[in-house]
Amino acid sequence: MNSALKKGIDYYFDRDGCMVLTEKYHLERGYCCGYGCRHCPYDYEKVAEPKRSELCQKKKK
Repeated sequence: MNSALKKGIDYYFDRDGCMVLTEKYHLERGYCCGYGCRHCPYDYEKVAEPKRSELCQKKKK
C-alpha cells in the first residue's frame, strides 16, 4: 500500500472535523484495527464486545 494518503480517496473530514478513513483504505490495509472505524469492511472483528455488537447494529441501519 502506498504510504501517502489521498484526500477524498483514502480519507475525508466529517462535519466535526474528524478524519474518517474510507472503506477503500481499509481494504488496502487488509485487516481490522479494532478501533471501530466508521467504514470497516471487516465487521469489526477485532473490536471488543459489547461495542462490536453496537457497531454492527448501527451499520445495518
